[in-house]
Amino acid sequence: MRRKSKEMLVGTVGIGGEYPISVQSMTNTDTRDAEKTIKQILELEKVGCDIVRVAVPDKEAAEAIKNIKQGINIPLIADIHFDYRLALSAIKNGVDGLRINPGNIGSKDKVKEVVLACKDRHLPIRIGVNSGSIKREIIEKYNGVNEDSMVYSALEHIRILEDLNYNNIKISLKATDVALTINAYKKAAEVIDYPFHIGITEAGTPWSGTIKSSIGIGSLLLMGIGDTIRVSLTGNPVEEVRVGKQILRTLGLLKDKIEIISCPTCGRTQIDLIDLVSKVEEKIGDIAKPIKLAIMGCAVNGPGEAREADLGIAGGVGSAIIFKKGQIIKKVEEHELLDELINEIEKL
Repeated sequence: MRRKSKEMLVGTVGIGGEYPISVQSMTNTDTRDAEKTIKQILELEKVGCDIVRVAVPDKEAAEAIKNIKQGINIPLIADIHFDYRLALSAIKNGVDGLRINPGNIGSKDKVKEVVLACKDRHLPIRIGVNSGSIKREIIEKYNGVNEDSMVYSALEHIRILEDLNYNNIKISLKATDVALTINAYKKAAEVIDYPFHIGITEAGTPWSGTIKSSIGIGSLLLMGIGDTIRVSLTGNPVEEVRVGKQILRTLGLLKDKIEIISCPTCGRTQIDLIDLVSKVEEKIGDIAKPIKLAIMGCAVNGPGEAREADLGIAGGVGSAIIFKKGQIIKKVEEHELLDELINEIEKL
């Protein structure tokens, strides 16, 4: 059962409530280089990125948002730290939302200026609490960096905005530690009804970070917690989106592609299943059909899995039986398997 949260719009993308869980990423280009940043965002769009964030470290970066917005098709978030003037400039230049912490961008009057500008354009603000950025006095009060200090920090920032009669808010409570992140979101879910942006911050390289993020994000989603996600990897942000989308597919929260079920192979396998699966995966990457394809190597588990799938094969000696909707439709020699499978997929 998914946690009920308030709804909001980031540009044209709905977050919270009954809206689908969206996948975000952040560019790693120099935002001041609008051309390069646009190029990367368009690459992110191709793999299904729903919302993108850019760093805004100075006035030149804030000014570049105007050109960037004109060259892309998905909502753009400005990541602002410490300087409220950068937030105002980003808003003026057409950004679709902000990621700020109200407590660190200046006095109450400065925060109020940002809030009024956001209200005027119906822009949301994400309050981003990271385990590494909690104020010392809060850490001391709650005896360290833990779920209590993280949630209290979020509540403090929320209070600043609510006191200004602003509630177009989403929240993130990220740590590099998976258990801490999960516990923080669980605790926050008890007292906060704003939508949650979830992720494991600074998760690591595409290999280790994917595993870490899948465990953390996947665990939260299985609890019904999470309205939009970002996988944080040290590398090409395109990989972040691929991983994020696959997490949603694995949990049945996104059905936009062919799902491949394939066995790990063993001594019973008598066709080159590893090569076949690799080639099939490459061929079907752009086919947007929500079907289940089972590619199994032998007659032990193969027929059962293949019958359960929309389309499947059970390997034999240099050949395989093809199943469609639980029924055997043909026996095919190994060298014809790839073409036959693609043909059958296209018929479905």
